[in-house]
Amino acid sequence: MGHLLRSMVAVVAVGWIGTATPAADPAIDAKKLLGRWELPKAGPNDPPMIIEMMDKGKLTMSIMVQGATERRDGSYKLTGNKLEIEIALMGQTLKETLTIVKLTDTELVTKDSKGIEETLKRIKDQKKSP
Repeated sequence: MGHLLRSMVAVVAVGWIGTATPAADPAIDAKKLLGRWELPKAGPNDPPMIIEMMDKGKLTMSIMVQGATERRDGSYKLTGNKLEIEIALMGQTLKETLTIVKLTDTELVTKDSKGIEETLKRIKDQKKSP
């Protein structure tokens, strides 16, 4: 009986310790974020959008509107797999925290606070405009 009781206590203790420390978010290689990323159009009326991630947490968002490119500067911070973005748009500072679901050399998949996933494709030719 004593051995069975000690075994049960050990199982409960291990289970309690396991649930007390949540798994850490997987780290993302920040260098893979650098570059230009295109967000494909969701619909026929959506403008093309390009996001350029630069060193030191700087970003630029370019949107093609009525034949002209609108640029907005912003910043980002990467912590684990959380990407905090801040950008000035229409007189307001917009903030969003995205979860990076997948990051490869050619694809960036993020999920926003509403659970919506978006897939961005890396632009290889740095000279192209949106």
